[in-house]
Amino acid sequence: MGRAPSFFISHGAPMFAVEPDALSDYLTALGSSLAHINAVLLISPHWQTPDLCVMTTPDPATIHDFSGFPEVLYTLQYPAKGSPEWAKQLVQLMGEQGVVVREDAGRGLDHGAWVPLMYLFPKANVPVFQLSMPVGLTAGSALQLGVALRSLRDRGVLMLGSGGFTHNLYEIAPKNSVPEGYIKLFGDWMREAVVARDFERLANYRKLAPHAERAHPTDEHLLPLLVALGASFDEDPLHIESGDIYYGMLSMESYFWGLAG
Repeated sequence: MGRAPSFFISHGAPMFAVEPDALSDYLTALGSSLAHINAVLLISPHWQTPDLCVMTTPDPATIHDFSGFPEVLYTLQYPAKGSPEWAKQLVQLMGEQGVVVREDAGRGLDHGAWVPLMYLFPKANVPVFQLSMPVGLTAGSALQLGVALRSLRDRGVLMLGSGGFTHNLYEIAPKNSVPEGYIKLFGDWMREAVVARDFERLANYRKLAPHAERAHPTDEHLLPLLVALGASFDEDPLHIESGDIYYGMLSMESYFWGLAG
């Protein structure tokens, strides 16, 4: 069993599930090369809890945690199995590091999980379990969380942070609107820091990155990127999918560490 990769995928709006694009095409092609994966550990901004919590649900429901979208979205199902066994290994791993993780045997898969997974593993044939985002998670502690979890990759668990490279719903515009200039300025700074693996700068990105608070009025959609980065190793090759920018403010840029070849 080789080391599993670590990904950050911008899942965009729920409509991404029914409006494929270049990123979804890449995910579909990529998924067919990941036959060695034992399970997917996913962290999404759409499951936040007071403390760390892991999903131990054997058959997680597909949660349609949004409103006002076309009816077709509410008919979509992603019937992947959960993985209580891997979840308990996570609890043990974190416990060895002095971190308590609660178990939730009823949690389903939110749209931050099932939307990208529908493209990555369309047959829903890879077990999935989610780790919550604690409400007090910061950029620095997100990086540390990824580091604490990275050894699961050596057991064949794919680390998947799902979120948004930029995410300012206050400025939402028609889907194909020209994005504001701050998107590029913020994105260029973040990309440079991520490629350089500059954890110190990234831990302070809200003070250092240009237009950080405009790109992310709240940062829960960016923190999964930092978890995925923390779970990567120095020697991991990095592939970046630049993605499109939708609604004038929603960058789909995504990051993939540890892919072979």
